[in-house]
Amino acid sequence: MDTKSDTPNYYDCLIIGAGISGINVAYRLQEQTSNKSYAILEARDSLGGTWDLFRYPGIRSDSDMYTFGFEFYPWKEYRTMADGASIKEYLKDAANNFGIDKHIRYRHKLQSANWSTDQQNWSLKVDTPQGEQNLRSRFIVFCTGYYDFNEAMPATIPGIKDFQGKVVHPQFWPEDLDYENKDVVIVGSGATAITLLPNIAKKTNKVIMLQRSPTYIAAVPQRDNLSYWPAKFLSVSWTYKLRRIQFLILPFLFFKFCKAFPDRARRLLKKGAASQLPEGYPLEPNFEPNYGPWDQRLCASPDGDFYKAIKDGQAEVITASIKQVTEKSIHLEGSDRVLTPDIIVTATGLKLIMAGGAKLSVDNEPLEVPQKHLWKGAMIEDVPNAAIVIGYTNASWTLGSDATAQFVTRLINHMDKNGMTQAVPRVDKNSDMQDQSVLNLSSTYIVKAEGSLPRAGNKAPWLPRSHYLRDLWEMKFGSITHDMQFSRIST
Repeated sequence: MDTKSDTPNYYDCLIIGAGISGINVAYRLQEQTSNKSYAILEARDSLGGTWDLFRYPGIRSDSDMYTFGFEFYPWKEYRTMADGASIKEYLKDAANNFGIDKHIRYRHKLQSANWSTDQQNWSLKVDTPQGEQNLRSRFIVFCTGYYDFNEAMPATIPGIKDFQGKVVHPQFWPEDLDYENKDVVIVGSGATAITLLPNIAKKTNKVIMLQRSPTYIAAVPQRDNLSYWPAKFLSVSWTYKLRRIQFLILPFLFFKFCKAFPDRARRLLKKGAASQLPEGYPLEPNFEPNYGPWDQRLCASPDGDFYKAIKDGQAEVITASIKQVTEKSIHLEGSDRVLTPDIIVTATGLKLIMAGGAKLSVDNEPLEVPQKHLWKGAMIEDVPNAAIVIGYTNASWTLGSDATAQFVTRLINHMDKNGMTQAVPRVDKNSDMQDQSVLNLSSTYIVKAEGSLPRAGNKAPWLPRSHYLRDLWEMKFGSITHDMQFSRIST
């Protein structure tokens, strides 16, 4: 890849998003390529991505921090999962430690990006505090996550607009929301609802989680006893490596167990739930999911705080569909019970979107991302010199983002070594490949968004992500030329 780094507003690589994925890509770019110029464009006024946006009570990771954290920067606490503020501080420390913070351009929102075959670079239109700027880059990496930061997924609840109390979406939690001694209904049963319930139950008069269908909830110890004692004798770095290996292997084995023996896994998870609930508390219908473990993401409860709130009488779970919301109440299908909350929290999922909603084009031809496939889960079909970071749904997000980051540096180095200026993944015209889902979960908000996401295929190298160790091997050592078209075009 030729470089024009001495040209103002020109970069070898532009990274979109200064969240955990963007910082990860920046580190790999610094460490594994030769003096590539780069910048991180961040639409917000602070780094952190999800961990800067979400402010609802109890916001935390739903993965362990030993695999959710960076491979190259140890998580030094003993807590298995961490709150949002601690995660943001960890990201800030990592960025500062490696000088990545100096490359972040805050309040720079990407509006559009066009690849020019003639010029062999991307042209980006970016909104900045100084007005619109035009930037150019040889390579672009989208680290924008998979949901819309500016708009929540509308909750399709009959009559919700008639409700005269407060209606809140966790994505935009008001800082001044007073829920003390109030009756609160959380609509939803995903990770956000599971997190919110025990954290607001401490102050509310009563909190009810109203779910259409149950989910699997596993109590996870916050203290990592297995590696606590070795930590007394090993360095921070080696302790972190030990924990990381532990949390790479054990959750992966449990995931495989759930998929191979769903009935046995279901019984095991139900037994775990029963042990956390009050004695004699019925599992049906509130803790009896009608799908197999890991058909949807398994929810984690630190030290069983979700179950403790129920055991202490601070919270309740109801499984029912909403018939109608009125000015002051919620009426349920098939039930005479009427809920009269002061506040309704719609924890019903995220609005999924790719590339942060920016308009993408190749030679001024608009790109329809949902009609394209993902090459090894990292590059968009027919799009030159662009990577998109998507993590895992069955493991820590960061594992997938790091696999992509290491592939990006490998691709750039390969192009440099061979004098190439363009790399484009293309599906073989004679292929009989069938489409598959990229995210491979049956959660409602994911199913609804299938039409707005790129697709995977049932043949390599278009297969969806499987698991970290296999994918990392493929990204670092697998074929880089299979269904990849390289070319050198002089400019």
